[in-house]
Amino acid sequence: MKKLLVSIIIAVFVVVVLFAVNFYSYCITPYRSTPVDIIVNIPEGASFKKVFELLAEHNIIRKSVRFTLLAKLKNAEHKIKSGEYCMTMPLSPLDVLDKLVRGEVITYSVTIPEGKDIFDVARIMETAGLGSFAGNLEKMRDPAFIRSAGLEQESLEGFLFPDTYRFSRQTVPETILKKMVARHKAVVDREIIRQAEKTGLSLREVITLASLVEKETAQRSEKRLIAAVFLNRLKKGMRLECDPTVIYGIKQEMPGFNRRLRTKHLRKKTPYNTYRIYGLPKGPICNPGLESIKAVLNPAKTDYLYFVSKNNGFHQFSKTLKAHNRAVHEYQKNGR
Repeated sequence: MKKLLVSIIIAVFVVVVLFAVNFYSYCITPYRSTPVDIIVNIPEGASFKKVFELLAEHNIIRKSVRFTLLAKLKNAEHKIKSGEYCMTMPLSPLDVLDKLVRGEVITYSVTIPEGKDIFDVARIMETAGLGSFAGNLEKMRDPAFIRSAGLEQESLEGFLFPDTYRFSRQTVPETILKKMVARHKAVVDREIIRQAEKTGLSLREVITLASLVEKETAQRSEKRLIAAVFLNRLKKGMRLECDPTVIYGIKQEMPGFNRRLRTKHLRKKTPYNTYRIYGLPKGPICNPGLESIKAVLNPAKTDYLYFVSKNNGFHQFSKTLKAHNRAVHEYQKNGR
């Protein structure tokens, strides 16, 4: 009887050891040895069973109860992150599970260049597969959503900081927009806010002016000069007469507007048309970069009141209307 018991114990031990060896081998041995990238999408809210089936269908793991056991031992069944994954084979079941738990999803870069307005941003996001143009634009103008992002504005215009961001395909537009706003708050820090207060301008007014500067020139060397012209005109009670504000006002009704401005456009009264209104437009007309913001806070010390494009990316600045008209004649003979 004793010998039988010993035999049973030895047999059980051997079975356990063999299973342990087999289980360990399964965990560390890739199912596929051929180098290949396999894309698999784990849906939001997918159960572990669904994840298991997807991995097996894509030949990422061998369909075996051992994978379920592995997940249980690692307490990973409810820790798998949803998203789009690139499984670069060969990967062992253990490596696959760790990748899913860490949430190493595929991310895509989205670049928002300086000077793009909310219409441009909505289109860039749509092109990147991150929401629809209409849906993105709606969120940027939704008062409740704007408040949830920590702002008190009519739109997110001016507060979506130009930068390169990385998102997964499943990232919702709300998350993307809030990240852009958070980036703006991080860049426009307390020091910039203090500088704005010293100038007597609110942060919104600074961003609005910076958006005009951003739209008028891409030349870093000219930004402080452009800012000075606008500030000088404001001090004298002159209209800003900034063409980009006219375009932005029109885009409120016609988002796709990209035609050349005509006299009829300059006469169209909108809260943004600085040919018709005095002072600043209703709000920012694009999302300016840090250089344009700093230019408004530290404008060039000059008496310039006018500028006109030289058609080469730079501008001719003038102190008097007479000098400005000569510059317009010289550089814009075929203008309005």
